[in-house]
Amino acid sequence: MSVKIRLQRHGKKNKPFFWIVAADARATRDGRYLEKLGTYNPNTNPATIDLDVDGAVKWLQNGAQPTDTAKAILSYKGALLKNHLAGGVRKGALTEEQAAEKFNAWLEEKAAKVTSKSEGLTKAQADAKAKALAAEKAVNEARIAAATAKVEEVAEVEAAAEETTEENSAE
Repeated sequence: MSVKIRLQRHGKKNKPFFWIVAADARATRDGRYLEKLGTYNPNTNPATIDLDVDGAVKWLQNGAQPTDTAKAILSYKGALLKNHLAGGVRKGALTEEQAAEKFNAWLEEKAAKVTSKSEGLTKAQADAKAKALAAEKAVNEARIAAATAKVEEVAEVEAAAEETTEENSAE
């Protein structure tokens, strides 16, 4: 039986939500699966991924083949790195402690990148909001200036009309 690690689609129309599953390659996309390994929500920015890394590594060591998208997700969460390090431990190139140390260092570096990206996104949103507010204030000030000029113009026309009516009535 050939096993694949792939995405199983859930969610509404135009709001996809995926389960990351280990399934028989012959099963349908949303059909029966052997084990649920995690979830992937592409609707958030950055995308939300919850993954059982140890479960994914177990399936990879047993010969499961990830699809392209699943491989990218496994790589992003470090499951492929952990599998690689486990292979090094089996061959004797590394000890368990060295492999765990390398994996934890990689996780910390990845977490720093993700937090910096999310901070950059919130900063960009705040900047866009500030620019929109400034533009709205400028439009409002221009609208108020135009309205006051119109009121002054109308007042001048009315004053001129009153002067002409007073002159006409005085004659």
